[in-house]
Amino acid sequence: MRSCFRILVGIAFLTVSAHAFAEGDAQAGRDKSFTCTGCHSSPGYRNAYPGYTVPKLGGQQADYLVAALTAYRDGTRDHKTMHAQIAQLSDEDIVNIAAYFSQLVKE
Repeated sequence: MRSCFRILVGIAFLTVSAHAFAEGDAQAGRDKSFTCTGCHSSPGYRNAYPGYTVPKLGGQQADYLVAALTAYRDGTRDHKTMHAQIAQLSDEDIVNIAAYFSQLVKE
């Protein structure tokens, strides 16, 4: 019975720890996101492809941003420019950047 209790306490601790990490540090994300904001926060910015508008990230859900950035970094989502920009980011950097953009006002 005691071992079951210990397991449940351990699971609860890991769940709380993972949730706290998933929230990220928005200030640290702001500091890491300067290259991101050049394209993803500029009003009316369009890239070289006239039919494609660069998405604005302000107000986007943090979980979505973490998944997308991780996929770009790891190469499972194909976009050479995005991969080059974030290839060296750690998981913590990505969570922090996601926290920063998610707390901005949606444009």
